Amino acid sequence: MRSSSNPVFRNLPRQEGVGGYANFGSGVTGAGQFGNQYGQQPQQQPYQPAPATRAMTIDDVVTKTGITLGVLTLSAIISYGLTNANTSLAPLFVIVGGLVGLVLVLIATFANKMDNPAIVLSYAVAEGLFLGALSFMFTDVEFGGVGGSALIAQAVLGTFGVFAGMLVVYKTGAVRVTPRFTRMILGALIGVAVLALGNLIASFFISGGLGLRDGGALAIVFSLVCIAIAAFSFLLDFDAADQLIRAQAPEKAAWGVALGLTVTLVWLYVEILRLLSYFNND
Repeated sequence: MRSSSNPVFRNLPRQEGVGGYANFGSGVTGAGQFGNQYGQQPQQQPYQPAPATRAMTIDDVVTKTGITLGVLTLSAIISYGLTNANTSLAPLFVIVGGLVGLVLVLIATFANKMDNPAIVLSYAVAEGLFLGALSFMFTDVEFGGVGGSALIAQAVLGTFGVFAGMLVVYKTGAVRVTPRFTRMILGALIGVAVLALGNLIASFFISGGLGLRDGGALAIVFSLVCIAIAAFSFLLDFDAADQLIRAQAPEKAAWGVALGLTVTLVWLYVEILRLLSYFNND
């Protein structure tokens, strides 16, 4: 499988030598020993999954992703309502939700727990808390209520519009996911992350930092670049999910696909909302 820009997809475990996916996110002790034994005795019959285990399908991906986004949306609505009633909660929800979401993604990625529905849905709750409060801050506090619910609706429509558009691009093969394309996206992601971190550090010493988030012309260009990178990242995510289905990954692996797609969707929504807020901040 080609590497993905999304860390959740990039760390999906593979069964070496067979091309399939085994023990996806199970963390079962001795799984590696089983793989070595299997490689040393090729004359044995290939391992057959238990009858209760079936291969992942596109329906599983759609269902699990829909559930995850539904939980995230409900959490975001509740978060927005609470911050609207008490504006002092907004920074708390943004910080707590963002940090908890980040920690859960790291646990899912590095502990091979991408198929754990509890972790995936907990991430959805945390990110909903983060997005609801952040949306309120952008539209009603930080930018003086310039857009309100209309601005949020535009950001949501823009996010899913980009998602649908990139899905069409992937399905039609208009842009092919090649190793070179993957390296380009990964390089762009690293560059954006370094710039964002540099801007954050500079903001501690200079008002507005490097100007990447102050609403000026440079900030608009930077947001457009981030949106473009996030959009093309969907192609890598779709390809990684497609490879999992072709490799007959276990059905529970669909939770990992849902998590990976949600991570990209959250990033895209934040960047679109930020960009729209620049144009409405008159």
